[in-house]
Amino acid sequence: MTDIGGFHDHVARVDLSEGDVHYEGIDPDDARKYIGARGLGVKYVFDNGPNVDPLGPDNPLVFMNGPLTGTQTTMSGRIAVCTKSPLTGTVTDSHHGGWSGARLKWAGFDGLAFEGQADDPVYAYIEDGELELRDASHLWGSGIHETRDTIEEEVDGSYGKNLSTMAIGPGGENEVRYACIINEDDRASGRGGTGCVMGSKNLKAVVIKSSTKMPQPADQETFKEGHQQAMKAITESDVTAPNEGGLSMYGTNVLMNITEEMDGHPTKNGRYTSGNAYNEAEEGGEAAIDAERISGENVRENILVDEPTCHSCPVACKKEVEVDVMHKGEEMNVRMESFEYESAWALGTNSLNDDRDKIAVMIDRCNDVGIDTIEAGNILAMAMDATEKGYLDDIDDVGGQDPSARGTESDAGIDWGDADEMISMIERIAHRDDEFADLLARGQARFADAVGAHECRLDVKGQAIAAYDPRCMKGMGIGYATSNRGACHLRGYTPAAEILGIPEKVDPYEWEGKGELTAEFQDLHAISDSFDICKFNAFAEGIEEYVLQYNGMTGFDVSEEELLEAGERVYNLERYYNNLVGFDGDDDSLPEVFLEEGGTPGQGASEGEYCELEEMKDEYYEHRGWVDGVVPDEKLEALDIEVGPGTGVSAGDSGATASGDD
Repeated sequence: MTDIGGFHDHVARVDLSEGDVHYEGIDPDDARKYIGARGLGVKYVFDNGPNVDPLGPDNPLVFMNGPLTGTQTTMSGRIAVCTKSPLTGTVTDSHHGGWSGARLKWAGFDGLAFEGQADDPVYAYIEDGELELRDASHLWGSGIHETRDTIEEEVDGSYGKNLSTMAIGPGGENEVRYACIINEDDRASGRGGTGCVMGSKNLKAVVIKSSTKMPQPADQETFKEGHQQAMKAITESDVTAPNEGGLSMYGTNVLMNITEEMDGHPTKNGRYTSGNAYNEAEEGGEAAIDAERISGENVRENILVDEPTCHSCPVACKKEVEVDVMHKGEEMNVRMESFEYESAWALGTNSLNDDRDKIAVMIDRCNDVGIDTIEAGNILAMAMDATEKGYLDDIDDVGGQDPSARGTESDAGIDWGDADEMISMIERIAHRDDEFADLLARGQARFADAVGAHECRLDVKGQAIAAYDPRCMKGMGIGYATSNRGACHLRGYTPAAEILGIPEKVDPYEWEGKGELTAEFQDLHAISDSFDICKFNAFAEGIEEYVLQYNGMTGFDVSEEELLEAGERVYNLERYYNNLVGFDGDDDSLPEVFLEEGGTPGQGASEGEYCELEEMKDEYYEHRGWVDGVVPDEKLEALDIEVGPGTGVSAGDSGATASGDD
């Protein structure tokens, strides 16, 4: 039991196998040590034990709010979904914005922990502190948009007023390894395959009905001081200032032109560091691929129709667009949110595609079938690379593109930049329609194992990279490698310093100091993910504003140092879980293309650059106090992580391999 401000002390434990629901409180010691949301969710997953099948009944799926979720705190509309990933085998947490996290808090819940597997499809209906399992057989097979509309009518609610839905599409139902969970605002818990786990449990949706009931701070004056400081910082920032800052004006896609110009923009499955570099090398300097055509500036000028926002957010980074396209002879009108940078890159320039309007259709298709746009774009680019290099000659391709384009009638594959076929492939992958689509549904590592195309991979621990080239931004290299959930830009967003100069400008090409910088960003983001507030606040706010708002809401009196230690504790708990599964420093790797040994040097402004991974790993591990990627028992003790068997590794060891099942 806890009376900590910002918590309802109310978590639903749902046994889907038995159809039972019971309620429990929040452990106050855990709430202090792990904050909430990501931290508490990972603790639930850890306590369940690491040696579980990600798609088996024993793997928990935990939806968890933080103490600041759904409050007056700026950008506090987020929720964490935590589980063991079917894509990577690591612990994972995936967050989304919109209103569902806030509405779950307003309905009286801190979290939901689903266990077991239902015999038949169900959805969870939540209202006034109660959870009820309802039949979802009539929803199974439906896309996200149809599911959302059917539920709105069925429960007599209204999105934007008193209703939120978090659902899976065919991708989750068919256990695509990178299936995601989408809410009514097309916001995705995208990474790590949380939707795949949800599908394995026959859980179609989580539906929340509640009016606005924001929790009040335990210490009004302290919270008010922090909130005012935060708002001042946000409105004065060149990045976040409402209706002025780059993020507010152009959304995340403000980065498209910036990374292209600095040659930090992986193109043609990472072979090149920009579209311009590709054009020079393969197109005689002609602008065959132009990142500007899919940039935030271009989107705003040509297809923007609305700028919706999430709970308590003045920035409004979401950019809703509407397009009309012809797809294989069919006229299509699509209105969707949101044309994000990572999605546009993965489905765009990295796949040699700069058709802005068809990328919007692809994003919408991914959202409707419920698969991660970053992973989908990367797997398609990998398939294009594998096609070109001949790895797919013996794979059956039922319903694919014109085989004459590839030379034989039996070849599977997809050609570079074929936007129409990319649109079709998204549906085929979600339904695992044929051998080729089924292979792509498994993710990059398993696809490579099946066809031998390991040279075409752009993943770490099975999860694909994001839209930042580590030959240019060295901090992103060590960040991808040491992310606890596989390649990820959001575990420690070093481009804030390397591109935007936040909190101060650092040279993106300099590797020294990036190990420490990355660890500091990782710990800071573990805090914001555990609050749960949007990472974009970190473009303006800092630890001072975090402490004031956290103390004001909870009634605690923690120092900046204590809060930073809590972030470090969360990150180490995740790494400890992964160590027990079997991960160590050998898994903190990068795709070969980025490395000097066997790789391809950068071009243009990144001419001759590689990522100095091993040097940065040494620096990073020393700062962390880890031994070859493993958390030693002394570190666990120092951080007061008193759970599990320990790693059996000592800080005095020169190297280590953790025990456990892969």
